Amino acid sequence: MKLRVSAVQYHLHSISSFQEFADQVTHYVKNAAEYETDFILFPEFLTTQLLSIPSLKGKQTINDLPDYTEDYYSLFTSLAIETGMHIIGGTHVVRKEGKLYNVAHLFYPDGRIGEQAKLHLTPTEVEEWSLTPGESIQVFDTDKGKISLLTCYDIEFPEVVRIVRGMGADVIFCPSCTDDRQGFHRVRYTCHARTIENQVYVVTTGTVGSLPTVDFMRANYGQAAVITPNDIPFPQNGIMSEGDMNNDMLITADLDLELLYNVREKGSVTTWRDRRFDLYPDLGINRLELVTKTVV
Repeated sequence: MKLRVSAVQYHLHSISSFQEFADQVTHYVKNAAEYETDFILFPEFLTTQLLSIPSLKGKQTINDLPDYTEDYYSLFTSLAIETGMHIIGGTHVVRKEGKLYNVAHLFYPDGRIGEQAKLHLTPTEVEEWSLTPGESIQVFDTDKGKISLLTCYDIEFPEVVRIVRGMGADVIFCPSCTDDRQGFHRVRYTCHARTIENQVYVVTTGTVGSLPTVDFMRANYGQAAVITPNDIPFPQNGIMSEGDMNNDMLITADLDLELLYNVREKGSVTTWRDRRFDLYPDLGINRLELVTKTVV
């Protein structure tokens, strides 16, 4: 099976209304639709741009972001239905039972919405924003195969990717948000490692630009990339496509799932098959205490 993916290097800048946000998002989605993309990925903390909107009650904070949830859902759901694409709408902070979660959202072309809360939180997310980590791991069935949404810091934990690969995910979408070169490369290098370890594709992207009035979003360092295992059917450096660093742009690439299946069986190395369960646990087992649902 083949699928086309796009990833947005989303330019954060101050805006004055939700409509400005909607117009910017719509521009990227329609751009990807012109390329007949199947999946488009937006970055983590995409909607923090909304906190730059002037408010009568004063400066907005992360606690105000859930107030935009219904408008966020409406915008991305309508665009997914209109274009027939699967849209990974970056992440948006939602409130559930009084707690704030950083949640990646998959908007299906038929109007369904899949959710994956970020599992591992950075010190800033915990200490400054009081976010709560997710407690379950999902994979998402689509008409183009099974995918997973692992946000930024999550990709730095190999155990999680082992689990979603064991659940059948062939493509990992990794929305991220990093403010400096060190943070960017932590995410980027571990994306490469996960493709090699699990023989999967990883599609990643990050925010660019700045939000001068939004705390902890004043600097962004990002680049989109479509990353493959390092084997003969794929690019030698494992990079199928990547954007220009810190530029406002969209990248697009075609993925062939059959190539993954072939290298898992008879590649130069067969890392997924050659795991040594006599020496360490099989993290690819579908553990009920970790997996609460599969969105279908």
